[in-house]
Amino acid sequence: MNRLQTLSKAVGTSFLLYSHLVAAGSCWRDTPCSSITDAVFPGPWDSNIYAPKSRSVTPTSILSLDTGAVVSSYPGPANLKGNGSALVFDFGIEVGGVVTIRYTVTGTGSGALGLAFTEAKDWIGEWSDDSNGSQAGRDGAIYSNFTGPGEVVYAMPDEKLRGGFRYLTLFLMSQAAAATIDDVSLEIGFQPTWSNLRAYQGYFHSNDDELNKIWYSGAYTVQTNAVPVDTGRQAKPFLTTGWANNGTLGPGNTIIVDGAKRDRAVWPGDMGVAVPATFVSIGDLESVKNALQVMYDYQDADGSFPEAGPPLLQKGSDTYHMWTMIGTYNYVLYTNDTEFLLKNWKGYLGAMSYVYGKVQPQPSGLLNVTGVRDWARWQTGFNMSEAQMILYRTLTTGASLAQWAGDTTGLSATWSTRATALQNATLTWCYDAKFGAFRDNATQTALHPQDANSLALWFGVVDSTSPEAQSISTRLLDNWTPIGAETPELPGNISPFISSFEITGHLTVGQTQRALELIRRCWGWYLRHPNGTQSTVVEGYLTNGTWGYRWNRGYGNDPSYVSHAHGWSAGPTSVLTEYILGLRVTERAGSKWQLAPQFGDLKDVQGGFATSLGKYQAHWTKAEGAYSATLDTPAGTSGELILPVLEQGVKPKVVIDGKSACPKWYRRSEAGDLVVLIVTGGRHTIQVS
Repeated sequence: MNRLQTLSKAVGTSFLLYSHLVAAGSCWRDTPCSSITDAVFPGPWDSNIYAPKSRSVTPTSILSLDTGAVVSSYPGPANLKGNGSALVFDFGIEVGGVVTIRYTVTGTGSGALGLAFTEAKDWIGEWSDDSNGSQAGRDGAIYSNFTGPGEVVYAMPDEKLRGGFRYLTLFLMSQAAAATIDDVSLEIGFQPTWSNLRAYQGYFHSNDDELNKIWYSGAYTVQTNAVPVDTGRQAKPFLTTGWANNGTLGPGNTIIVDGAKRDRAVWPGDMGVAVPATFVSIGDLESVKNALQVMYDYQDADGSFPEAGPPLLQKGSDTYHMWTMIGTYNYVLYTNDTEFLLKNWKGYLGAMSYVYGKVQPQPSGLLNVTGVRDWARWQTGFNMSEAQMILYRTLTTGASLAQWAGDTTGLSATWSTRATALQNATLTWCYDAKFGAFRDNATQTALHPQDANSLALWFGVVDSTSPEAQSISTRLLDNWTPIGAETPELPGNISPFISSFEITGHLTVGQTQRALELIRRCWGWYLRHPNGTQSTVVEGYLTNGTWGYRWNRGYGNDPSYVSHAHGWSAGPTSVLTEYILGLRVTERAGSKWQLAPQFGDLKDVQGGFATSLGKYQAHWTKAEGAYSATLDTPAGTSGELILPVLEQGVKPKVVIDGKSACPKWYRRSEAGDLVVLIVTGGRHTIQVS
């Protein structure tokens, strides 16, 4: 069907394009629907889900372009008269897809109705925000032409699908005609295999409403990043005006990309945060599998992975190469998809040989980074400490993958040994004992980066109970501003991607309140921002509170280019489940799991997720001098209860299912002592006093 249809004669109102007739419970176009149709844990927390109830949505209000103020709810009077007259249609949240407009032209003469899109309210107007990648300025508009009076129905061409926006500006270009906007509708393009966009496989709920909304904003972001595989951003060459989202991204029917608006390509570094968030929330791992597969499909003969998938297909990044390997571990951990692992095992071995071949001989023992592309930090290459942390994680997760793949050649032991050697070398050459944190590389640089130090905590390069771990956690506070943590390796910028590393690092070493405070400062600030989407998580921003993230680092001094729905910033979604609630899987598909709650200033937290083995759900409440929890996990599984003490140095009284239990010490640390118990799957009640 030709989706660009413009009528210049009056037609019956029954004549509407397919996109305007999308059924509430449909998948995207002719995409096969997945088996995911219903929420696993329905409850009052569903009110925090931002995803619409239907794939066909309409605006919530109409704004004045001049003032940005609401002039009417939608539907409401929407009349354009005079050349350049305009109205802004606000969908209330981040959306994306194909818009259909029905309008009536009166008067004489020909003209056009312009459509322009933006995620942030700052750029409402006749020019869409920037997405096409050329760094030549904002994208401009698309137009519905008319030749005289009558009713017109216009649907955007498929290639003009707008992946992410909140605001749609409609403006008239005619000297003699007027237009009445009769109907505006959007066919949502993301999460293409789901007939029910609210069928979340996980949930989170606490006594802090802001944290609840932040969790769901991350969940909705990764949902907007799951897109049809034929809607990638055109690249090589980039368009210099307008936009086109008709590129092939990879195999299957759905795939996870970096951002809803842009770049609309697979970026495995971003997936280091986006995939854990996806697992605990929407649970769409089909998109993850297809994203990883495209990396293996485009792996070079030397074993290196692309930095980004097609159409962009950018290369030359050692860090993103390793993130593909870590992503392989995460996917198999969550799914136990050994068929996928074995299919790509030869490629994984080549990838390990490629990156470990860059480790320098003793006395250095450090990775020498020659693929210098990375997330946006200024200094890259040589013995950069961030890459050492990522290689350490690559080796430790590789040791598990070798076992899961059934390797009999001793790879697991070899890679574990290499991880220990790299850990020692990194501590020897990169740790600044006088300052109390890692330097940016193995020189005497005064730069102590946020990324490397956060990853050192998260990935366990420093032991969580060590003085070094507590020192690093404290030193990271030096970067904090009232609206988030400045990243010194990209000065003046706040990166929720790297701050996702940081909050995970603080929680790994028991600094719960620091993590909660940073979540509220950074993600809370954006969610409350009147010009943001108020539904998703932003790619980044400046310490002065403007959107000019990376303005002088590849983004052409164009703040409208920043993505306001970027999965790499969804860290709070996973950490609130896995560290604050404390429920996470530790073996494939959750055959083993862990409940390790962290309280901070919270009093009541619950949540859950699902794997192929069943549902995992926990709920804890804290009172003065005691706390209690309930736990429900699949039969046949087993897990650890890692429980905070109520008084340092004193084992608490623990009662499980009405019977006294004898916990063992798990951790003795200035950040809080912990005790541990082993339990089998099933329903349990836990009381600690």
